[in-house]
Amino acid sequence: MEKEKVLSVTKPFDIRFSEVDSMGVVWHGHYALYFEDAREAFGAKYGLEYLMMYGKGYFEPIVELTFKYKRVLIYGMKPEITITYRPCEAAKIIFDYEIRDTETGEVVVTGRSVQVFMDKDSHQLVLTSPDFYEEWKRKWEVNV
Repeated sequence: MEKEKVLSVTKPFDIRFSEVDSMGVVWHGHYALYFEDAREAFGAKYGLEYLMMYGKGYFEPIVELTFKYKRVLIYGMKPEITITYRPCEAAKIIFDYEIRDTETGEVVVTGRSVQVFMDKDSHQLVLTSPDFYEEWKRKWEVNV
């Protein structure tokens, strides 16, 4: 059995004072921004940037975004986020996320995002993977 190739990026990030409430706890809505930063880091590392895909004629809206909170992020913590690409046969981009406290190693939050392809001109859902995306999967050997 062939081992599945894993594409992932881990990056540390800072919790800004403006992201916390009066108790020093990160507001839940900021986790979506942390996930977005991870997607941008992934795109930069693996050549799957939003502007490149837009240049090929597509938008990639998020149609599903989930979070599982294990504990809180608190101002002053030193977290890191890992984003992992999950191959699938459908015309979708799926990522899993994990935020850890780097000092304790504890998992703080896990999550998943699902993006689909839409034609940028017609704004119609694209039901088959665009050619550039199929080429990208071949390049990185992540075909299902």
